Amino acid sequence: MNFLMNAQLPFEISKLFNSRGYHSIHTSQLPEKNLTSNSTIRSISIAEKRIVITKDSDFFDSYVLKKNPSKVFFVRTGNLKVSALQEVFSRQFDQIISTLEKCGMIELATTGVKILY
Repeated sequence: MNFLMNAQLPFEISKLFNSRGYHSIHTSQLPEKNLTSNSTIRSISIAEKRIVITKDSDFFDSYVLKKNPSKVFFVRTGNLKVSALQEVFSRQFDQIISTLEKCGMIELATTGVKILY
């Protein structure tokens, strides 16, 4: 499973995915860095079969209407310190992965993982 982490999320979360054996890139690593447009993110997602991890609700509409990007992972934890966000991801990591294997769009809150589509 490959991931593309949007700019609203810290680079450390992308590193967490990499440390668990998945391939994750952060928008800060792309040529346009954190100014990469949503359309470019969607194109990269499709071309490289990457799941977009984001807080940006624009991806909800594009997924529902066009299945673009191919999968979306929304983070709805509110504003947390990086260490607290890492803890939420770490605690729910196995459920995140298993749910993404079956579903096209999920949401992560501090209370757990929810299937959206």
